[in-house]
Amino acid sequence: MNKFKALFISAFIATIAISCEQNESPDLTNDSQSKMSLTGFETHKDCGFIDNNWPADAVLSTTNIVNSSETNFLVGQNADIASLFQINTVPLGFAIGNGTFNAISYGAGYIIFGEGLYNFALNSGGRISVAYVQAHEVAHQLQFRNGLPSRNENTARAAELEADAFGGFYIGHADGYNADWTAASNAYNFAAGLGDNQVNSPGHHGTDGQRRSAFRLGWLLRNNQYPGARNFDRAFFRYYDQYVLAAALKGEFKKPEGISDQTHEYILSKMNELHKISTGEITEEEFVNLD
Repeated sequence: MNKFKALFISAFIATIAISCEQNESPDLTNDSQSKMSLTGFETHKDCGFIDNNWPADAVLSTTNIVNSSETNFLVGQNADIASLFQINTVPLGFAIGNGTFNAISYGAGYIIFGEGLYNFALNSGGRISVAYVQAHEVAHQLQFRNGLPSRNENTARAAELEADAFGGFYIGHADGYNADWTAASNAYNFAAGLGDNQVNSPGHHGTDGQRRSAFRLGWLLRNNQYPGARNFDRAFFRYYDQYVLAAALKGEFKKPEGISDQTHEYILSKMNELHKISTGEITEEEFVNLD
């Protein structure tokens, strides 16, 4: 799998049990280790196998990724994201070792952030890129808990685009990361190439342009108070379908519940821009320079 496309494989990995009791870890000699469940991230010893989404020699840690400074940053961001989205802090683990270019949100209620992905995001876009990835993964937890996205598709696209929008909302919101657009766009553009054109594949996440437009739409919603997961879902798809995909209002448009008049007018002023981002008419370079 292309390493960029591995980044957001997370959306529908539901109820995978993490356990050290696996055939892939033949070197384990401590029976208590081999039967120790890591679900919920209890204190534990390194166990030599996480699950089939990670390399066999990757180790799950609950205490450290990269170094103590980066660990504290990610843990702090995880708590801030949960606070903005009005949920309890999501249990967070770290996959350590080679081949850990991934971040996975599990339907059982926790997130594992890979060391390889963390380093790539940090070196490419800085800490704001790490914060965006974590917000995207927490958004999947909101989807799991609320039966979202409301749109049913035969691919992962709707879930991924909505998680991108949640991520953009967090990055721009005053109660979140509070970034201006230059910083916010770089937070997303580090992951250029995440999209794909395999529109009939179950794993289709949306094209590059569609994903950028979803992130931008989430960021444009930043001045609105968080309306709750279900209202955010309804607002996102209403705006996305009417403005991003259609490029023009078709039929009567009723302002989504939970969205202020000021925010609604702001989104309307960006209608053509959002469409052009989604089609690729606005390039990656132009994307960074939007106001």
